[in-house]
Amino acid sequence: MALRPPLPRTVRTAAVVCTLAVGLTAASSVLSGPPADRADGAPVSLRAAGAPAALQQVSADGLADRISALQKHLRAQPKDASGWSGLGAAYIEQARSTGDPTRYPQAEKTFAHSLAVQPRDNDEALAGRASLAAARHDFTSALRDADKALKVNSYSQAAMAVRIDALVELGRYKDATAAADHADSVRPGIPVFTRLAYVMELRGDPKGAREVLERARESATSPSDIAYVSTSLGQLAFGQGRYDTARRALGTALRAVPGYLPALEYRGRTAAAEGHAGAAVRDLEKVVRRSPLPAQLAALGEAYEARGDAGDAKKAKQQYAVVDTWITLARANGVATDLDSALVAADHGDVKEALKAARAEWDRRQTVHTADALAWALHRNGKDREALTAAERAAEPGYRNAAFLYHRGMIEKSLGEEKAARDHLAAALDLNPGFSPTGARDAKAALKRLGGAR
Repeated sequence: MALRPPLPRTVRTAAVVCTLAVGLTAASSVLSGPPADRADGAPVSLRAAGAPAALQQVSADGLADRISALQKHLRAQPKDASGWSGLGAAYIEQARSTGDPTRYPQAEKTFAHSLAVQPRDNDEALAGRASLAAARHDFTSALRDADKALKVNSYSQAAMAVRIDALVELGRYKDATAAADHADSVRPGIPVFTRLAYVMELRGDPKGAREVLERARESATSPSDIAYVSTSLGQLAFGQGRYDTARRALGTALRAVPGYLPALEYRGRTAAAEGHAGAAVRDLEKVVRRSPLPAQLAALGEAYEARGDAGDAKKAKQQYAVVDTWITLARANGVATDLDSALVAADHGDVKEALKAARAEWDRRQTVHTADALAWALHRNGKDREALTAAERAAEPGYRNAAFLYHRGMIEKSLGEEKAARDHLAAALDLNPGFSPTGARDAKAALKRLGGAR
């Protein structure tokens, strides 16, 4: 089996995405200063499902070294099933940390090879295959393979972590809570703590989520674990509009691991929320230079819009265009991207395509995030009564998210339900007044028109 199977067309597309993103951010670096130092590679979103638990905090250089070492080892020991599984997990994390999904087909082949070498009792390959399915947003398959791995090894932390992720992403929040509680009882650790906290947040308990994460930070000893948990705390604080707390937590993360991409991203988002658009652009450019993923590209585009310097409107449009290219690449490598494309297109692209994508994603999995994306895409297409039903579904577990509240308020405004609109728009700005540079601006304008100016 080839360790580097040829992928000419998709590799070329990957190069287009990275070249576009780097080229666009480099253009702005001419204005803002020299290119940033190379940052440590890491999953840009700590909340993305399917991250291999054993590799979540490995640096980009360390990950490349590990891949090279495994490849060399497997040339000498091709019957090492565990080695093939480890290589597959490393490929997944490389795809996640660089925004290049061409590694996913390579990971798929390595897990298949591991199972061919050891078809029975191979929980590592099954857990790895579950992680791959989650990374591709195929959460039904991720859950199935995680369950298979746990039948072989009921203490597999990797399988338990992916199982929690899959249940969350399928909208099965009660089952996810039970799975997280079970994992905490049998294999407690930072991968489980962070997932337990996220489930608690989704079910309307941010205070409980913060307490779990603070306990996790107390148990973190390595720089990578400190950065990982501190960034999770920063993300949570940002979502609650607690910007001072967010900056402190993110500062802790960046002192532990300088250049840690998730911390840079949320430091940039926090700077944008506080009106420091220049600082936001600088941080988000560093993130996109290393990991040009849709949410981060869109965040950088909005930061350009907020800054409003000469040429920034054009730069913003270019970031949104790169999202389209990334989506084409991801789909070519088996990644279901409809939620990503729906959210970006609804605000910055073809609203009809946004609705088509959102409906497809809702058919696959019914979560708070897909309900919100569907609601917003329906609204942007003038289908507000149907949109309100979807927005109500997004609020059912008790999750409070400023963007969700803003979307619901704008839908109610379009329906003439002015009191409800005022309440939800005000709630969005009370919860997180800078949740999005463009969204917060529009929420304030809408609230002013409704007689509830701030």
